[in-house]
Amino acid sequence: MAKSLLSIDLDRSPYENENVHNRWHPDIPMAATVKPGDDFILECYDWTGGQIGNNDSAEDVRDVDLTQVHFLTGPVEIEGAEPGDLLMVDILDIGTFEQMQWGFNGFFSRTNGGGFLTEHFPDAQKSIWDFKGMFTSSRHIPGVSFAGLIHPGLIGTLPSKELLDEWNRRELELYKTDPDRVPTLVNLPYADTAHMGRLKGSERDQAAAEAARTVPPREHGGNCDIKDLSRGSKVYFPVYVKGAGLSVGDLHFSQGDGEITFCGAIEMAGWIHLRVDLIKGGMEKYGIKNPIFRPSPLAPRYDNYLIFEGISVDEQGEQHFLDVHIAYRQAVLNAIEYLTKFGYSGAQAYSLLGCAPVQGHISGVVDVPNACATLWLPTDIFDFDLLPNTDGPEKFIKGDVDLPIAPDKE
Repeated sequence: MAKSLLSIDLDRSPYENENVHNRWHPDIPMAATVKPGDDFILECYDWTGGQIGNNDSAEDVRDVDLTQVHFLTGPVEIEGAEPGDLLMVDILDIGTFEQMQWGFNGFFSRTNGGGFLTEHFPDAQKSIWDFKGMFTSSRHIPGVSFAGLIHPGLIGTLPSKELLDEWNRRELELYKTDPDRVPTLVNLPYADTAHMGRLKGSERDQAAAEAARTVPPREHGGNCDIKDLSRGSKVYFPVYVKGAGLSVGDLHFSQGDGEITFCGAIEMAGWIHLRVDLIKGGMEKYGIKNPIFRPSPLAPRYDNYLIFEGISVDEQGEQHFLDVHIAYRQAVLNAIEYLTKFGYSGAQAYSLLGCAPVQGHISGVVDVPNACATLWLPTDIFDFDLLPNTDGPEKFIKGDVDLPIAPDKE
């Protein structure tokens, strides 16, 4: 097995590690160099850099500093890579650290990040998940266990200066349409907590002032949160700078489609084994604007699903035109309401849908005025029969177990 090309120390702050960064900028120095055909291991912090603990309090989720995220390992230079090339990345393996056999899921408070259903779950809450080989379960959500599909939530290449300027232009324009919105529309550059890897001094300060935050996916990859990007996947990334500058982080033990709770997977620290190669001039040859990938041949084998539909009518009964976002929200809300009939709290159900290998589908976008989105919930992950029957749902989940909650400070 390959040795770690870039290592981390979980007992030290990521700010003390020059092989880690939390912004995108073309001037971030390369942390290591490899050749096409090389394989190597990168060790990764969890996306918050260790801000969340394995405990029964949600105060750490409430108080998390989201201007710090995500902490990424890299950038890795690939010899011979030039703008316009395609970088081929094979994900050979991904694993947990022996000393950290657990992960976390959380809802951020509405005033600090929010999330997909922040209007329904405005306070910070979290669940802790223990790893047992390829399976996971939570003391905060009884009656369920499932196999994980470990994957990187965030992986991508460095942007060119021109691409970075384009990101900042278009995102600032959106921000200005509603600058006082809570949660914010856009996470703008913020130099105070920027970790620019090996970039130091005045050059660091100048770059940090314009460096892009890592929160969204963009043309270079980034925070796409695709659960099928696991062992055996092959990804093709556009190259925008000399050397490509590949970085990775935000590892997930498991996730449902959409990562609906924002801190929405089972977040973990760990390692990832990669192999890289190049297609010279591949962006033009194949008309590539955004990354493409071949999914993993591995997946948790769940063949039985209960499928919840949603349409483009919001909770207030307002009709929207073919709005897939609204439709998926309604599918999720319908699934949460269903699960509460078996004794789960709304928060337990919401967290479960963010962590378990649920599937999200756009099922129809042509039947005006309603788009139809569906959420596929695997029934075999439950310790009880989840299907409807003539006797009605029995409350299988009993007791006082629930997710820890931390209301906003006064």
